[in-house]
Amino acid sequence: MTALRLRPMTTADLDSVLDLELALFGEESWSRQMLVGELGQQPATRLYLVAEDDGQLVGYAGLLAAGGQADVLTIAVATTRWGQGVGSVLLRQLLAEAKDRGCTEVFLEVRADNARAQRLYHWWGFADIGIRRGYYQPSGTDAIVMRRSLTGPAPTGPGQEDGNRNEETPR
Repeated sequence: MTALRLRPMTTADLDSVLDLELALFGEESWSRQMLVGELGQQPATRLYLVAEDDGQLVGYAGLLAAGGQADVLTIAVATTRWGQGVGSVLLRQLLAEAKDRGCTEVFLEVRADNARAQRLYHWWGFADIGIRRGYYQPSGTDAIVMRRSLTGPAPTGPGQEDGNRNEETPR
């Protein structure tokens, strides 16, 4: 893997993001209108990042941060890059941003059938705190709600170079 570059997502990225969104999430993909609305809320309460490698979009992630609490809204990594640390790099940056914005805890939902993403989040110190039945539509798949405190040591988790094979798309 060459040097991964993270930068804020812009509307110019939407075609590539939507292509990846459809490839990964199918019927449960976010729409262009939804993403445009989300991008319109940065930097006030949102941060959306894209990960590029050699000019190619290989992942993206979004964070909502307000009132001392943050939510990881999405992390997606191209299947050709699973197990190469892209998800960890994106998550590390979201956690750092949440802390910089004064948040003390971070929440997320992850598909109950996505064990790889669950392992990634556990590695990063997230704990299961509940289940949202039928959360993902139209499939009706349950979501596991997870939480991580940001008080205490800075987030560390696995690095790109450590060979971690646990990240995948979190939804």
